[in-house]
Amino acid sequence: MSNDGAGGSSHQQRPGGFPRLFGPRRPGEPPRTLLQSILYWTAVGGIWGAIAIIAAIAVLARGLPDTSKLYQIKRQPSITYLDRSGALIAVRGSQYAPPVDIDSLPAYVPGAFVAIEDRQFYHHLGFNPWGIMRSEAYNLSHPHGPLRGGSTITQQLARNLFLTPAQNMHRKAQELVLALWLEAKFSKKQILALYLNRVYFGAGAYGIEAASQRYFSKPAAQLNLGEAALLAGMLKAPSRYSPVSDQGRAERRATIVLDEMVATHTITPAQREDAFRHPVRISSVLATSRGQYFVDWVDAQVRQMVGEPQEDLVVETTLDLPIQAAAEHTISQGIATEGAPRGVKQAALISLDGEGRVRAYVGGVNYADSQFDRVATARRQAGSSFKPFVYLTAMEQGHTPYEAVVDEPITIGNWQPRNYTGRYLGRISLQTALAQSINTVAARLGNEVGTGAVAATAHRLGITSPIQTGPSMALGAVEVSPLEMASAYDAFANGGYRSTAYGIERVRTADGRVLYDHAEHPGQRPQVIGSPALQYMDLMMRGVVSGGTGTAARLPGYDLAGKTGTTSDYRDAWFIGFTGGFVTAVWTGRDDNTPMHKVTGGGVPAQLWRDFMSQALPHLKVSAIPGGPAPGPPASQGGDLDGLLSSLGMGGTNGEGEPLKQPEPAPPPARPEPAPSNDDLY
Repeated sequence: MSNDGAGGSSHQQRPGGFPRLFGPRRPGEPPRTLLQSILYWTAVGGIWGAIAIIAAIAVLARGLPDTSKLYQIKRQPSITYLDRSGALIAVRGSQYAPPVDIDSLPAYVPGAFVAIEDRQFYHHLGFNPWGIMRSEAYNLSHPHGPLRGGSTITQQLARNLFLTPAQNMHRKAQELVLALWLEAKFSKKQILALYLNRVYFGAGAYGIEAASQRYFSKPAAQLNLGEAALLAGMLKAPSRYSPVSDQGRAERRATIVLDEMVATHTITPAQREDAFRHPVRISSVLATSRGQYFVDWVDAQVRQMVGEPQEDLVVETTLDLPIQAAAEHTISQGIATEGAPRGVKQAALISLDGEGRVRAYVGGVNYADSQFDRVATARRQAGSSFKPFVYLTAMEQGHTPYEAVVDEPITIGNWQPRNYTGRYLGRISLQTALAQSINTVAARLGNEVGTGAVAATAHRLGITSPIQTGPSMALGAVEVSPLEMASAYDAFANGGYRSTAYGIERVRTADGRVLYDHAEHPGQRPQVIGSPALQYMDLMMRGVVSGGTGTAARLPGYDLAGKTGTTSDYRDAWFIGFTGGFVTAVWTGRDDNTPMHKVTGGGVPAQLWRDFMSQALPHLKVSAIPGGPAPGPPASQGGDLDGLLSSLGMGGTNGEGEPLKQPEPAPPPARPEPAPSNDDLY
């Protein structure tokens, strides 16, 4: 019988003296063993940890995005650019294809992505703790290198569907929560299907179907093993591992994917070797990737015309892809073989027809290496290619090509221009002076007609950049773009009419609704050069090609004219030439404005111009330069025998005291760099 008297104790020791594991230890109980203490505090820590996790999830969940919009796709509308014949140039913006059924894909397609992106995909619950720890350890040991993320396919899907790319702990925690939610809601097969249909592959392609169509012009269900490996390898950095930007780098990355597929038993070594025996062929549109500088130029204009696109658009442009291909090949190969040994690092080429339509547009040697547009954005000194504006002003004030002038030392204020050779030819005609790019004559002529009048002439023809009116302006101390110069020279090629370069013919929606039509907004094309000034200028500029500083540009069977230009210390070299209704401007130089190795406008630029035009002109229906023949010399100027013969290409001397050569029907067979001429250097 127990004694339950007042103030008594009801304490009983547990049988065998075994203390309680949980709760406070009562008097008389034996102390817990080490194992019991570990179990006790582990349980306590686990309970508090669970509470902390639940609280953290609750806090993070307050900022989570709305997962009910899982299947809604929001994207920037795409803009498709077509050339003048309807051929595809490029697609800018996002492109999605209908979701692909993962069961319709060859097993190695999803297998490639699992092998390279998440080898433990089928064994984790949404995130891989060991992968995260390995990535963090790598990041700590490589503080200045690229960071590793350690994200699983499920985490990447969560980020792509719901989150921003921001790199912070809060976003990472939300990513983990959403990954757990996705794993709880969907099967592994469904998660992988969502991932493949949403991930970005570069070039505006979202999803495996759009990527397959964009890169290989085939549905994803027809991808071979090598193509699947290449696409899977791109996800690490789509632009870096794109076969468009670097075929070799993309192939090396695809090889890594194939190796991982063998390591994970997704494919056999024999399948890998078979993939190596079948090279991957990229879509011809992407492989060429023509006209990207041009697309950049017109893309900004499209948005000015119609505002920010709210639906997919189609832009019909003036570009001629066969001519564009010739231009890009000429620049890339010409600079590599002829320009690079002479210190040429960059080049630009722009071609317009007589109404200002852009037919070819090359803003640099390699778009993948540099997207800076040297056609429209760069401003470089024009050198002697600016002299036609001086001579045109003089022709409009009553001078003629046959007029006798004296090439001799001259001082204008504190300025003493000199010729390139340091020699002076004495009595010559104005045509000879322009053909041989005599600086003293151009400087005197600019001073006589007025540099303000010359600036007005240049602006009237299409130069939009500011023009300083000091005396050196007559020798091209003016910064302009190749686009401006081509537009201004177009007046010499089209019969004297103002030409404004344009690249967009029509903008329409994908269903055909026209938003802009150039035909309804043609702009004014006033006549900016009259007679006989036009005929005089075309006569003199023909002489530049037939027997002056531009002989390297000669082509048999075509009526050609143009002007060379070279600036101080060989920093810039130009050739701008034309035939009837077609003008092309070529510039060469270096982006840092350092000198080339004695490259003149009559050298590399004229050769590039000739190479391009020899391919472009047969493709075009060109005619003789319009305007008719120039009037003959007045009787008062007939006594200048040297000037008259020189104007006809039949006599006179060049800036080095050698007889001028008669025009030849065909260019010389060899193409060495011409000897230095009197081309402008100041």
